This record gives sequence, structure tokens and C-alpha cells, in this order.
Amino acid sequence: MLDKTYNAAEVEQKLYARWEESGVFACNPKADGKTPYTIMMPPPNVTGTLHMGHALTFTLQDALIRFHRMQGRDVLWQPGTDHAGIATQMVVERNLEKEGKTRHDLGREKFIEKVWEWKAQSGGAIINQLRRLGASADWPRERFTMDDGLSAAVRKIFVDLHRKGLIYRDKRLVNWDPKLHTAISDLEVDQRETVGKMWYFRYPVEGQEGVTVTVGTTRPETMLGDTGVAVHPDDERYADLIGKHVVLPIVGRRIPIVADEYADPEKGSGAVKITPAHDFNDFEVGRRNGLEMINVLDRDARINENAPEGYIGLDRFEAREKIVAEFEAQGLLEKVEENPMTVPYGDRSGVVIEPWLTDQWFVDAKTLAQEPIKAVEEGRTRFVPKQWEKTFFEWMRNIQPWCVSRQIWWGHQVPAWFGPDGEIFVEETEAEAQGAADKHYGKTVELTRDTDVLDTWFSSALWPFSTLGWPEETEELKRYYPTDVLVTGFDIIFFWVARMMMFGHYGMDEVPFKDVYIHALVRDEHGQKMSKSKGNVIDPLTLIDEYGADALRFTLVAMAAQGRDIKMSEQRVAGYRNFCTKIWNAARFCEMNECRPDPAFQPAGVTSTLNRWIVGKAAETAATVAKAVEEYKFNEAAQAAYGFTWNTFCDWFLEFAKPVFHGEDEAAKAETRATAAWVLDQILVMLHPFMPYLTEELWGQIGGTARESMLAQHHWTDAGDVADAAAAEEMDWVVELISSVRSVRSEMNVPPGARLGLQLKDASPETVARMERHAALIKTLARLDSLEAVFEAPAKGAAQTVVGEATVILPLAGVIDVDQEKARLEKELKKVEGEISKLSGKLGNEKFLAKAPADVVAEQRERLADAEGTRDKLRDAYDRLAAL
Repeated sequence: MLDKTYNAAEVEQKLYARWEESGVFACNPKADGKTPYTIMMPPPNVTGTLHMGHALTFTLQDALIRFHRMQGRDVLWQPGTDHAGIATQMVVERNLEKEGKTRHDLGREKFIEKVWEWKAQSGGAIINQLRRLGASADWPRERFTMDDGLSAAVRKIFVDLHRKGLIYRDKRLVNWDPKLHTAISDLEVDQRETVGKMWYFRYPVEGQEGVTVTVGTTRPETMLGDTGVAVHPDDERYADLIGKHVVLPIVGRRIPIVADEYADPEKGSGAVKITPAHDFNDFEVGRRNGLEMINVLDRDARINENAPEGYIGLDRFEAREKIVAEFEAQGLLEKVEENPMTVPYGDRSGVVIEPWLTDQWFVDAKTLAQEPIKAVEEGRTRFVPKQWEKTFFEWMRNIQPWCVSRQIWWGHQVPAWFGPDGEIFVEETEAEAQGAADKHYGKTVELTRDTDVLDTWFSSALWPFSTLGWPEETEELKRYYPTDVLVTGFDIIFFWVARMMMFGHYGMDEVPFKDVYIHALVRDEHGQKMSKSKGNVIDPLTLIDEYGADALRFTLVAMAAQGRDIKMSEQRVAGYRNFCTKIWNAARFCEMNECRPDPAFQPAGVTSTLNRWIVGKAAETAATVAKAVEEYKFNEAAQAAYGFTWNTFCDWFLEFAKPVFHGEDEAAKAETRATAAWVLDQILVMLHPFMPYLTEELWGQIGGTARESMLAQHHWTDAGDVADAAAAEEMDWVVELISSVRSVRSEMNVPPGARLGLQLKDASPETVARMERHAALIKTLARLDSLEAVFEAPAKGAAQTVVGEATVILPLAGVIDVDQEKARLEKELKKVEGEISKLSGKLGNEKFLAKAPADVVAEQRERLADAEGTRDKLRDAYDRLAAL
């Protein structure tokens, strides 16, 4: 007998251990008769813990994996973790700080040993958290981006790309973190909105007494590295100055005035100072115009020896103050204005990032981007929703060289060695590099290995095929590549998705995945982005502790509408825990009424109208759910399964079945019991991808030892063509009639205990026959004391509604106080109309629309729509009363 209540915590721990021990999550490379289905788990950082974004993406992946496993596919969900270069190094360095040490005290080799020790003891906690979520990955195949096989793949592709000229060393601008002393990717830059200042400086024109050119800057300290001033070639104000020079104040350097379309005549003075070594846009202007590149900052963002004596060694912000003061003293500070702007900060260091000119390793991303672009254009890789293709194309068609080197110790060390004269030898091993050097120099020389490591995105770009054994031609590589779908967020389309596509086409000459499903963001209940500073972060593990994994998973799936952010709240999760309880109670009801699974049951063979109706609805719902999952319409799948389970099965079928269960017709009783058990099984099957724990527990307990397999291995049931149009029409009519009566009772505020009489006008003979066949049910569930077919409606005192071709008449004279109810509705209408007026006024205010954040505007529009819906219902109710 099922327990009275469902204990999620107890069941989840027990079931997950059973799943793993039984091997139900494993793929089978030798399963020749099965079509493979592959998803590569986006490897979470080894330092990470489960957050709500993870919960969403891994829930959706698991839903797909469990669904396709039940479809009979040979499923591989490849798990693993990323070594997270900077994040992991910072964790270990903080641990060393507690001992009063730095990594430099240990040296590189000993420090790396410490990192591996940390990884063995504390790394990968997120993998166990994914198990708590119910993730059914093939865990024995778990990979790590720094394991031996993946490290060999990284060296192999780096060397191949270098030999083809697609990886090279160059002096270019990078995002430099002055605290961590490394280049970082754009994804690791936190763009913070602020109100800064714009300083306008006058630069004297050489040889023209009193003539100056005004330039604006938000970073005065960079002027020490100015090597030009740009004006638009069509700007008549500066036509006579193009080709001439200004004298850079403080420094005294002559710098040319050049014509370049980068200068915007409508912005500021129309003249722009150019600092090629400290601004990404200026770098390109400088290259176009042959300007000198002068770096005036060191790795700590202090002024270096390329600046005048009085500035060397100053922090950049100290130098800023001194420069502004000197311009003002010389009468060359024209004005200072407040300036709304974004300032780049390192997301881990918390310091302002500097564009810095330095020697780094770069990938020729523009060349590698061509095949991925073509693959998306031709539909070989498809973005869902399709709108993300535009974002992909914009990024890829304007792609810049990709800086792949990092100045840290934890990561894949660049396989490059320097000869005594700086000649670079790129090989997979030191022995091969030594051999190449000896041949080059004609003698044995000492080599020095590049100390840089590769960007974490470099190794993770190989993930779809390196995890399958590449560069070896393994069984798994042949069978599971390319993969079927990548599920991820929009924020890493460029950083990870695009780079996997580049390397997939290069290394495998094939797309790495056929579909890219881009899910939305999980926000708080007000539509705000979650952040620790706002205090609105919702911890998925806390929700799992409180409500169970299934309730959280179903909440995420039910809200995962394409292109729409998820507004998460604890109340929603609590609501879907109630759904879990509803299913559990329905199973207990079936058990108490002796509804047991019958292996010989044939849904197409049922005879009663009620049973023909419910098996048809079950089969229809299963097909709807399957189609929605295949099309990545997760919310539609969840809504279809939820609606059928809660409403059609629990609220209607089981209520309709009660008289049968309590009746004397043993044949009808046996058929309805078997039908109820079969339909409950279908519910467990269709809900399993979303709610694996509850469904697996019920599957095992209801079926006992008779089940051939766990639900996780069970095939998705295809009941065949069991639809019965006549049965569906009849029972749907009964449901609609009862629902309509209940709705009128609610609107009219009819006392729950009051029994009404129902009259059916203009009903066809078939409708009258239906009413008579199901009279007992209708009376009980609609709280009626009589049913009657009539030819004329009463003159007054009755509420009317329409069901099918017939008019439903409910005499209410003496049952309710009409005047009192009209007054109540008038009061409610006045209140809601006031709310509508207030919201409409706000949304009609152009200033509000211009200034308010998009999520606030969206929330106000939702509130208006809800209020208008409430108003319409109240008006309908009022009109019914007026008709009395």
C-alpha cells in the first residue's frame, strides 16, 4: 500500500542510487539496431555550485535524454567538468594565503600539484549536485578538460592550427587584468554602468599660434600614449588641418591629424584623440593610418618609462588627477561634463580592466568562422529559436582574432618553445621541439618553454569530439559525432557555441551538433536578473530540499517558453509540489479501488463510453507531449501533460469512475479498473522526463515485481489509433455542461449547498439522450436536483448559458439576492476599472516607457492584461444578473 504522503527526500536518494547501480544511464556503442542520440553536457566549472541557470539547462537536457531513451534510442549524455583556469587558480591561491604563502613560494610545478590535490578533494561538487537534480548522464564516461586524453587533443589541434598559419603570435590589444596579471576573455569582463566624466582637452596645432583642436576623453591618463588625432574626412571644420600636427601637451610629442571615418562629426568636437596601445577602436585606426603604438602602462596599470619623468610609477588613477590638474594649469582644460558610460571590470578580480598591448597567441577566427557560417546558412546547424541565428551571424561575420593565451599557471601550457634568439618551435612534445630546434640551428641549443596557458574556451571548444577519443578514431567518435543538440544560454553563443563549431568543422570536417537550443534567463519573480548584490538569488538546492527535485524541474520545464525569460518564485515551485501530491493521491485512490496494471490490457478493446474517452485522451496527450519535446516546446509539453493529468484524469475521469467502482456491474468495474491503471501508467511515462523521481517510485510500487524494467528504461508507449470521436464528443459535452453550471454558480455567488434545477432548451434528441444517460453524474457534480428538456425559457429569474446547440437555463429565483449581488459586482468592477485606468495611464506615458527597465514595463503590461481579464468576467456576471 502506498504511504499516505510522498517523501521526496527519502525517495530521491534511494532511487538515484538504484538508477546508477543498474546502469540505466549507460550508452551502448555496440547497439547496432538502435539509432544514437547524443548530447554533450556543457562542462560546468570544477569550482562551481549549482545555480538556477544550471538547474534550467540541465533539467531541459535531462528531459530530452530521458525522453529519447524511452523512445528506444541509444542515448549518450556525455558528462564532464571544465578546469576553469582563473577561477580554480584563485581558489587554490586563497587557500595558500591562509598558510601565509603565494604560488611563487611554491614554484609552478609544486603549485600545479596543489591544484590537483584540491581537485581530488574538493573539486567537482557540482557533479553530485546534478545527481540531486536527477541528471541521468553516463557518469562512468565523465571527462575533465585537463585529463590526459583531452590534454593530448589540445596539443594536437594547437600544433595543426599553427602549422597552417591559423594560430600565430602577435602584439595586439587584449583585455588585461592588472590584479590577476593576465589577459581575459570578453566573457570575463563585467560591464558596469556608471556616470563618469568626460574631460575636454585642447591640443595646440603646431605652428599656428592660438589654434587648438579639442578632444574629449573619459580616461585622461591614456593621453600620454596619444599618437594621433582623427577627424572625419568630410568634416569641413578640420579640412585645412588634415596632414598637419598638434603638439601633445605634457609630453611635447608631435602627432599627426589624420582623416578617418571613425571620427563622428556629430559627437563632441568631432575630433578624436587616438591612443592605439590603449583602446580597441584606436588600435584599428592606428593600424589604418600607420600611427605609432606607445604603451604607457605596465602590468599593474602603473605609468611606465614611456611617459615623462614625473609620471613614471604612478597608479593610472593618480596619473589621471595629475594630468587633469596640469591641463587646467596650462589653460588647456576646456570643460568637464558628466558622462553616462560603462566601465569594464574583471568579474573575478573586481578591478577596472585595461586594453593593453602585449605579445599573445591568437587564433585566426575569421578564417575558421567561414564553415560554421555556411553550416547555419545551409541549415546543417539550426538555432532554436531561429532569431538567434541573427546574433550568431553578426558575431561571426565581424569576428576579431581570438586571444587564446593566459598568463596563469593552471591550464594547458602552450606547446611552444623559444630558441636563444627568440625563434619559436611549436610541437606536441618537448623532444619534438628540441629536434626541430637542433635541425634549425644545426646544433643543440637550450630551449625555454612558453609559460602561458591556453584560454579555457580553447579546450572546451574541442569538447564534442575530444570527449569521444579524438584524435584517435574510436568507436564512440564514429557513432556519437555529430551530436544531436546543444542546450545552452544565449550569453555563450559566441564564446563557446561558435568556437565548438569552428573546431568541429576544422577537426572533424562536420558540424558538432545539428540543433542549438537557446534557453532564456531565469529571473526572479519580478523579472529582475538575479544577483547577490540585489539579494534576490534563488538557490535551487534549497528548493530541492524544501519541495523536491521534481517540483523544481517541472516548474522550470513548464515555464521554458521559447524566447521568454522565466520568472522564478518559490510559490511556483510550491504549486508544482501540489501537482506531485495530486498524482500521488490519484495513485492511492486507484490502488484503494483495486486498479492494478494488467499486462494483457488492450486500450483499443474497451467498450464503455467513459473508458473509450479516457484512453483516446491519454493517447492524444502522449502524442502532443512527444511532438512538443521533439520541437523543444518544453512548456507546451508540460502544459499538455499537466492539463490531462490534473483535469482530465484526476478531476473528471476518476470522479466519473466512482459510481462504476461502487456499482454492481462487475464487467464494467473490471474494465474501468484496468483502464484507470493503464492510463495512470501512461501518465507516469509521459511525465517521467520531467518528474523522474515521483514517476519511477510510483511505477515500481504500483507494478510491484511484475515490471520488466525500471521506468527510466521503459519504452514510450504508442497506444495506436484508439481515438473514438463519438465517445470524446459525448464525454466532453458532459464535462462542458458541468463546468458551465459550476461557472454560473460561482459568478452568481450561489450558496454551495443550494441544489438547482437545470433546464435544457433547443437540445437535439442526441443531446437529450446524453443528458439522460449521465443524469446521475451531472446532478452529483453540478449540485443539481433535477434535469429537464424544455421548449421555452421562463420569463425571468433564470441565468442562461450555451453548451453546444442547447441553451442551459438555471432558475435562481429565491436562491440569491439579485440586488445584493449586483451591488457586490458593481463595487468589484469599480475597483478593477480604477486599476486598469491607472495602469493604462502609466503605459501611455512616453517618459515612463523610455526610462523604465524593459522587465518593469513587461510586468505592468501583464498586470493590465490580468486586470482586463478580471473586468470582462465581472461584466459577464453582471450582465447575467441584469438578465434576471
